[in-house]
Amino acid sequence: MTDFNTTVKKLMNGNFSLNKKSSILVLADQSTMSLGIKFAEALKKDEWNIEIHIMEDRTKSGEEPPEETANLMLNFDAVFCLTKHSLTHTVARKTANAKGISVITMPGITEDMFLNGAMSADYSKVEKETIDMTEKLTKAGSLSIQTGNGLRLKIEMDGRDGVPSTGVFKEKGASGNLPSGEAYIAPVEGKSEGEIEINGSIAGIGLVQEPIILTIDKGRLIKATGEQGGKLLELLGDGDGRLLCELGIGTNHAARVIGNILEDEKAYNTIHVAFGSNHTFGGVIKTNVHIDCVTRNPKLDWV
Repeated sequence: MTDFNTTVKKLMNGNFSLNKKSSILVLADQSTMSLGIKFAEALKKDEWNIEIHIMEDRTKSGEEPPEETANLMLNFDAVFCLTKHSLTHTVARKTANAKGISVITMPGITEDMFLNGAMSADYSKVEKETIDMTEKLTKAGSLSIQTGNGLRLKIEMDGRDGVPSTGVFKEKGASGNLPSGEAYIAPVEGKSEGEIEINGSIAGIGLVQEPIILTIDKGRLIKATGEQGGKLLELLGDGDGRLLCELGIGTNHAARVIGNILEDEKAYNTIHVAFGSNHTFGGVIKTNVHIDCVTRNPKLDWV
C-alpha cells in the first residue's frame, strides 16, 4: 500500500498543475471498482478533494458513458477514468475538455501497471520524445508501414495534425492517457491502402495468439485473418467502425507489451492502427467504437 500511495503522490506532484483545492472525480466501473477505490483512498490520504463514482461497464472502447455519468463529469476540475474500456474517444470526454475540465483516461489499468512499466517512466523524457514524434507526424504527407512477410500499408496524413499524449497535464482542460507516451494522428479518411501484420495486441482481445493480417481498401478494413481477426471484425461491426481512424507511435521507454492496450500502445518500437471513431482528435468519423491494434518492430518509410 505504501508503494501504491507513493506512486500516486509522485504522479500528482510531477504530472499535474492541480492544487489541493481542485475538485477531483475518480470514475470507475464494476470491473475496476476495487482499484478505483484504492486510487481514491490514496488521493484522499494525500489530502486531495475527491469524489468517487461507479458506473456500469461499457461493452467496448469508445462507447459513451451513461448520461448521469457524463453530466457528473462536468462538475469537477479533473476526472480520472479508471475503467474497463476507454472513454478517450467519446463525446463525454470532449465535452468536459471544452468546459476546461481535465480528463485522464486509464482504461484497463491494473495495480501492476501503477507500480511497474510505463507508469514508472521518466515523464520529462517521454514528454520531449512524444512532442518530437508528433511534429514528425504533422509534417509527413504519408507513412508506409512494412511488417512481416513484406506486407505494406500506406497511410495518408496530408493536412492532418499529430496529437501528443505525453502523460504530463499542466494546462486546464488537458486530456490523455495514463500511463502515456504516444504520438498519434487521424489519417485522411478513405485514402489508406494495403496490408499490415498485427503481432502485438488488440484492445478488448489482448495479446495476439498468432499474427493477424489486416487488409485495408480505401481506408476501410475489409479482411482480418484468424479467429482473433474475426473477433476484431465482430467488435467493430459492419458500419463505420471498420474505418481506419488512427495511426499511433509509442514513445514511452519504460512501457511493455503485456496484452493491455493502455500500456502496449505506448511501448518503444511499436505502432498501432485503430478503427472507428476519430472525430475527437481531428478526423470526421463519429461512431460508438474505437479499437487499437498494436504491431511490434515495424519498418517505417516517411514521405
